[in-house]
Amino acid sequence: MALRPGLERRWRAVTQGAERVPLRIKLITAALALVAIALVAISVAGISFLRTYLLGQQDAVLRAVGQTWAPRQVQVCVNGYPGCPADAPPETAVDWVPAGGTLHHVLVPVRGFVLGSQPQRLPGPAVQRALQWLTAHPGQATTVPAQSGDHRWRAIAYPATFPNPEAPGAEIIGVVITSIDVTSVYDTVDRLVRIDLIVSGIVLAALAVIGIAIVRSSLRPLTDIERTARQIASGDLSQRVPERDPRTEVGRLGRALNMMLAQIEMAFQARAQSEAAARRSEERMRRFVADASHELRTPVTVIRGYAEYYRQRGGLENGPGAGGSGAAPAPPAANGGPAANADPAANADAAANADPAAPGAAAPAPAERLTRPDMDRIMERVEKESARMGGMVEDLLLLARLDQQRPLESHPVDMLTLTADAVQDARMIAPGRKIDLTVGSGTAFLVLGDAARLRQVISNLMSNALTHTPEGTPVEVRIHADGQGGPQVPSVILEVADHGPGLTKEQADRVFERFYRADQARDRRTGGSGLGLAIVAALVSAHGGTVALDTAPGRGATFRITLPLAPEAQAQEPRT
Repeated sequence: MALRPGLERRWRAVTQGAERVPLRIKLITAALALVAIALVAISVAGISFLRTYLLGQQDAVLRAVGQTWAPRQVQVCVNGYPGCPADAPPETAVDWVPAGGTLHHVLVPVRGFVLGSQPQRLPGPAVQRALQWLTAHPGQATTVPAQSGDHRWRAIAYPATFPNPEAPGAEIIGVVITSIDVTSVYDTVDRLVRIDLIVSGIVLAALAVIGIAIVRSSLRPLTDIERTARQIASGDLSQRVPERDPRTEVGRLGRALNMMLAQIEMAFQARAQSEAAARRSEERMRRFVADASHELRTPVTVIRGYAEYYRQRGGLENGPGAGGSGAAPAPPAANGGPAANADPAANADAAANADPAAPGAAAPAPAERLTRPDMDRIMERVEKESARMGGMVEDLLLLARLDQQRPLESHPVDMLTLTADAVQDARMIAPGRKIDLTVGSGTAFLVLGDAARLRQVISNLMSNALTHTPEGTPVEVRIHADGQGGPQVPSVILEVADHGPGLTKEQADRVFERFYRADQARDRRTGGSGLGLAIVAALVSAHGGTVALDTAPGRGATFRITLPLAPEAQAQEPRT
């Protein structure tokens, strides 16, 4: 149990060390190890087969000699015949071991000779070392070394029985050991081993060089991915992994990474756009609150001023100054008070610009009394300012409802009829202007929507053209159908063009913002509250259309609204 924690620590250290090794080294090492194992296995199998094959041939010769020729030669030599042995084959040795006796060399081996040369003796086999094994395993061949030198012999032993010439009827029992020289076989095997080692070394070296090149080339896409990841981590989200063949694993991985990176970039862009939109929305909200407060403050201040004026003048009381048409006018007030001006409406304007309740404001003499005409003018001005404030509140309420995406009424509406009515109204309001209506060819100009709101859109555009252009400036109104109003959606296009001073690019970019007016002086005699075009954009968008402005300084402005045609109009034949 004490070794187990130590073994676990060592194994953990080995695995952690392997994890720190680069992948290319692991791949190259694994490839070389597998090839080395394969070469060793092939070499061992080939050498073993060749050695077995060559030794098998020698063993066949050895068995033939050991079973037939060798026993006869031993018997001749034992019986004392001269010329022993007579026909000994070269490189063959025969030994005799009688039962209980010692080893006798019957045939001394000689090397094969060439004609005219003397035979050369060979160092015989050292069978004495393997004698016990040979006698214990008759008929089985074994390799034994030579008595001297580096020769090798293949030896085999067979038991033999011969008649004893000295004692008739008796037998001589022993073992005949036959050996042949197999040095050439082992030399061939040794040469093959050396050749295998050299070839294996060359193969491993070449494989190492080629493997390193292949592994580096194969891992280059991963290096590109790593480089791309570093660049993305540094903040460059536009980087992408180089495209590879999608049929490969690296190609599929690169494509998947590029898709993921595209989604991440889109998410970051959406987040950045959302943050920018939130900042712009917050800025617009602050500006909207400030503008709304300013616009509402003016009529409230006017109404408050007139109420203060009425209170300071004592209202309508019994007395000489309270009469009707025969009442005498009130005397002028001292110190330039509100009664000093013959027109109470002008005094109310002064009250709108300077708070009448503010400290230090000059108060009229308490003895003054309001006449009936003064009261009528005060009530008229209060009514106008109340109506203006009410209209502004209605516009804000409409925009709020549109922001909440409340559904509008949806009925077929003839845009040509609404446009003609608006043009006729404008001609009545401004008889000195030239206001032309041009009707294009196409189907009936029917759209689905709220007739009252669409009439308000056209009225606001006409009012904008009349208000913000000099007197006598012509206005052109054009209506026509277009089959390319959206993605192959037939549409009605209404254009209101004037020939006024036009707008700058900055003004054109903000013209549809709420409470925005190109005239920053906020002159209420010539301009409204700055909500007209904002309402136009919101209503057109609520009807599924678009609004655009084409303008430039000195060449007028053209407002263009596009609304999809109603299905009834799309089914009709085009008119000319």
